[in-house]
Amino acid sequence: MTYCLGILAQSGLVLAADSRTNAGVDYISSYRKLFDFSLPGERVILLCTSGNLSVTQGVVHTLSQDIKANQAANLHTLPTMYDVARYVGKQIRAMQEVDRAWLEKDRIDFQCSFLVGGQIMGEEPALFLVYSQGNCIQATPETPFLQIGETKYGKPILDRTIRFDAPLDAIAKCALLSLDSTMRSNLSVGPPINMTMYQADSFAVKHRAQFHAGDPYLLKMRKHWEVSLREASASMPDIDWNQSEDSSIPTETADLEKN
Repeated sequence: MTYCLGILAQSGLVLAADSRTNAGVDYISSYRKLFDFSLPGERVILLCTSGNLSVTQGVVHTLSQDIKANQAANLHTLPTMYDVARYVGKQIRAMQEVDRAWLEKDRIDFQCSFLVGGQIMGEEPALFLVYSQGNCIQATPETPFLQIGETKYGKPILDRTIRFDAPLDAIAKCALLSLDSTMRSNLSVGPPINMTMYQADSFAVKHRAQFHAGDPYLLKMRKHWEVSLREASASMPDIDWNQSEDSSIPTETADLEKN
């Protein structure tokens, strides 16, 4: 399992991903899941991957080879980010078709998904989630973040903190908190964490970070967050216990008493 997220902001993009692909009592493996296919000065293309590792690695390899072979359609020639997302979807379908019969024969899940974010000269920054079937959806100011993989543990933090008009530095902190909260609750998500922050209209990725287990900043952030949560919980207004002893019995209890 994995957890990747992308966040679209008025001032740019943040993408982050863990690196764990398998976890058990005596076996843990890690592979990079955040990739940079940018052409500095002209376009920034960032990808995050989740799902069947052989399929996602095959797709990433094909994307790279198409650039090297100067294919007519590749990540450096397509005119819009939407075209880039659809092209990635096409490669996902093609790779799945090659191996589908054999994977299905052994009941191996071949599903995968990608986050595709970046900016091409003449466009605003954009972020897409490309599904295993090859279709895609786009992040919007109203729904500025997209997730793939083990999403449920890190979503509450994003729901409560992410705003489209927030500064990129603040968004990057929230993204890291979302990753850390997921790692805390699920063993199948783990470090190292890779993160990039892209400033709109710069057409170059100038901010990258990698956080390993025990990273000093990661530990400092985790402690600060946990202390702040405990203090906030303790300082919340008291509960208004507004039911008296003779209040009506809940429906479920009343039904049981009738029986």
